[in-house]
Amino acid sequence: MNAPQRLGAYGAGLVALFVAAFVVAGVVVPPSVVAAWSSTARDQPAHDQAAHDQPTRDQPTPAATSVRGLALEQDGLLLGPVSAPGEVDEAGTLSFSITTADGAAVTEFETEHDKKLHLIVVRSDGSQFRHVHPTMSADGVWSVPWTWDEAGSYRVFTDFVPGATGENLVLSRTVDVAGHVSPAPATAVAGGDTVDGYTATLTGELSVSGESMLTATVTKDGEPVTTLEPYLGASGHLVALRDGDLAYLHVHPEGDEPAPGSTSGPDVEFMTEAPTPGRYLLYLDFKVDGKVRTAQFVLDTGEAPAAGEPADEHGDEDPGHGH
Repeated sequence: MNAPQRLGAYGAGLVALFVAAFVVAGVVVPPSVVAAWSSTARDQPAHDQAAHDQPTRDQPTPAATSVRGLALEQDGLLLGPVSAPGEVDEAGTLSFSITTADGAAVTEFETEHDKKLHLIVVRSDGSQFRHVHPTMSADGVWSVPWTWDEAGSYRVFTDFVPGATGENLVLSRTVDVAGHVSPAPATAVAGGDTVDGYTATLTGELSVSGESMLTATVTKDGEPVTTLEPYLGASGHLVALRDGDLAYLHVHPEGDEPAPGSTSGPDVEFMTEAPTPGRYLLYLDFKVDGKVRTAQFVLDTGEAPAAGEPADEHGDEDPGHGH
């Protein structure tokens, strides 16, 4: 604070003290004097007031509050340390706990999309995506058999609804896997992918101005697939992550939950909303003949995805192995 500013602050303090003295003494301050004091306050440098209006370091910006999955703690719950094999091709177990602030393990969860907890693991470049469902022990430890196929830095997402609040949370941590890394980032928009002979295409526009509809269509040998089986309470399940930081988007399927044993297709609709302009990585899980397959897409906001040439074929693997 420079000298004029210090003098101004000192003067303002004297004014406040002067007013308080008059009030205590029961003296009525003349209107002309009040007007003069008000004028002095209005004439203070604008940047002094602006300094008070600036958000503090702890106040999130609107953009920061519109994304999920980038924190390991929220609403008093914490994703504890993740234990997993440290190297590629090393068989083991991936495990973790959800705890309260004092370290007590949370054991009460509500079912959402047919599961108590969804575990989503993806490498920082968007590759090696996996969506599996671990089991929880009586003491609150979630675990699943696990083997890393490639080295790199991974983000581990836990998507769940704690019984205490009934509100969905997505918490995450990063895990590093030793070995030589060959990055494979998305370099172009891709609205089509082929998995085990099934071709999935994604149409619609990903919008930042509000919710928008994306439609996934599954075909095989050019013919529509009408035998999509219910998976996680819908005809398909879509995960969307923001390229660059892997922020987790809220995506939900449209329509009623399919009845057990029923089939549908070839279309599955999803309502989406992008928090910021940019590129997004999307992963569609769909089930045919009892097997879950995952198709991958790349979309830029404000642009309809171009089907183009399907990506190289890849199939679903055992739990704990990615694409």
